[in-house]
Amino acid sequence: MSLFEAIILGIVQGIAEFLPISSSGHLALTQFLLGTPEDQIFFLTVMLHIGTIFSVLVVYWTDLYNITLEFFKMCWDTLRGKGLGLDNLYRKLGLLIIVGSIPTALMGILLRDIFSEVYTSQRVIGIALLMTGTLLWASERTQKFKENKKSLKEMSWLNAIVIGVFQGLAITPGMSRSGSTISGALFQGINKETATRYSFLLSFPVIVGASLLEARDALTYGTGDVTLPMLLVGIFTSFVAGVFAIRTLIRMISKGKLYYFSYYTWALGTGAIILSFL
Repeated sequence: MSLFEAIILGIVQGIAEFLPISSSGHLALTQFLLGTPEDQIFFLTVMLHIGTIFSVLVVYWTDLYNITLEFFKMCWDTLRGKGLGLDNLYRKLGLLIIVGSIPTALMGILLRDIFSEVYTSQRVIGIALLMTGTLLWASERTQKFKENKKSLKEMSWLNAIVIGVFQGLAITPGMSRSGSTISGALFQGINKETATRYSFLLSFPVIVGASLLEARDALTYGTGDVTLPMLLVGIFTSFVAGVFAIRTLIRMISKGKLYYFSYYTWALGTGAIILSFL
């Protein structure tokens, strides 16, 4: 593996992790196009998540700080018999993230081995990309007809569970995590700002948890021929690309252009399926 390949993989990871186009699908296709063996690339792809973790930290630092602070305050108030105090939106947001993470974690643990077997299947990735595009197109079209769009204050625990299930579906290579969660929120009548904010905040514990689980497998595979400069450059590249992707998606959703990504994922999915037959 070369330094150039590490940069390419970092860019792909950072952009595809947050834009609704599937990071797992893009990394698998990129690996195929670069012709890099999985045992040489797996360690680096796991470590690239460190960069995307910091991307969320930078963009949503205020939210994450206040959520953490209010969580500990809530625990203290509960011990003193003062209740949860869910009129505080940061406390509610923190609990919504916990609730939404539960179905995702269960699906990830129970279905991980099944979907890991199809990670390198271009046909499966292609079909999943087509599904991602359909979700994006349908959710934005559906939301236009929803009335009384829910804000964070109006979100329910059931809303969080459903979004968590949508996020769990993204374990399928080719299914976008951000695309699935944002679509799951829009289908339930949650407004775009809240859907986007909740999606990215919900990604934080998932990316951290998935990275810890995959780190064990990465150590089993070994580092391959990845050097320290390659690792650092890849992580930094994924961080910068991640920040760019988050801010870009926020702007596009606010302008009602989420469905633009449908055309891209449909085209890429179709290409992957055709390629699988060649």
